[in-house]
Amino acid sequence: MGEDAKILIPNYSEENLDREQLLRMYRNMVVENTFDNIFYDAQRQGRISFYMTNYGEEATQIGSAEAMDPEDVFFCQYRELGVFIHRGVPMQQLSDCNFSNVGDPNSGKQMPIHYGSREKNIVTISSTLATQMPQAAGAAYALKREGKGKCVGCFFGDGAASEGDAFVAFSFSSTLKVPIVWLCRNNGYAISTPLKDQYAGDGLTARGLSLGMCAIRVDGNDILAVRDSVKAARKYAVENNAPVMVELMTYRGGHHSTSDDATRYRSPEEIMHWASVDNPIIRLQKLLFNLEYFTKAEDDDMRKEIRQTVLSSFREAESKKKPKIENMFDDVYSDKPWNLQEQQDHLLAHLRKYPHDYNTEEFSKV
Repeated sequence: MGEDAKILIPNYSEENLDREQLLRMYRNMVVENTFDNIFYDAQRQGRISFYMTNYGEEATQIGSAEAMDPEDVFFCQYRELGVFIHRGVPMQQLSDCNFSNVGDPNSGKQMPIHYGSREKNIVTISSTLATQMPQAAGAAYALKREGKGKCVGCFFGDGAASEGDAFVAFSFSSTLKVPIVWLCRNNGYAISTPLKDQYAGDGLTARGLSLGMCAIRVDGNDILAVRDSVKAARKYAVENNAPVMVELMTYRGGHHSTSDDATRYRSPEEIMHWASVDNPIIRLQKLLFNLEYFTKAEDDDMRKEIRQTVLSSFREAESKKKPKIENMFDDVYSDKPWNLQEQQDHLLAHLRKYPHDYNTEEFSKV
């Protein structure tokens, strides 16, 4: 669909405009945006340590999640909150992760936004760029050997594509012929470096083609185009045991992170243009209104209900204690080595010796 939300393809199948599916995708885009607004403000107030928003890239994430099979394995970078939401990871778990509290599945050993879900087949996020990419290629090779028709979806940014690990991962996937969909969120900037200063050539699809894999470039702000292209890419990858690259052309609407000030390297007018003219949430909203699937009043009620739900999970997460101190030593190795056990014993002995110098009451005992 175009920016005005009018369908551009003649005789576009009505199956692709299923009301319930479109409403579910739209709702989850709004959930993602609301979650971002609340937790971004919380970081600015000093209530959490760090945050990264997903403004402008909601369609790339939720459209891709809709297209993949629930049994497929996702490897994310760090700007894919929508994948977790659309796959049904509990909102409370996501909120707890950002507060590093006792409900955090990572037991406080990760920064905020480093989500993961074994139950929903999403590998826990790593901070380092492109770390997930060789891992994803290896996981896809394992799925190929299993022969059960599963696929890997691996997100990465245009900046991450400049890392050596990215090229190695692409090469392994195409040489070993594995079922993987490479999902590039080409959002215009690698932190403060614009595309024109990152690489010469025509984006990322050319790299995929040069390495012997199929590749397609898609309007990443058109959730229908994202869903349809990723669905087709997944089908091809599984049926042919071959990688496919999907380059999702989008725009990073917010700062790179709460450690960044995007107004130092781009104009407010540029940011506002993408937020109002080519915003993926607004585009899908227009489509729903045009199809008479949804009304303005229903939209307003839904947004109020979503905000209350997110605020409720936020408040509950903020009220929880930190994980018990011993947890920092667990789940590091499958078998705890002697030196790590020694460090744990020394720390606990130190806390017992100087109990008045440390506020251990904020930590859970169980």
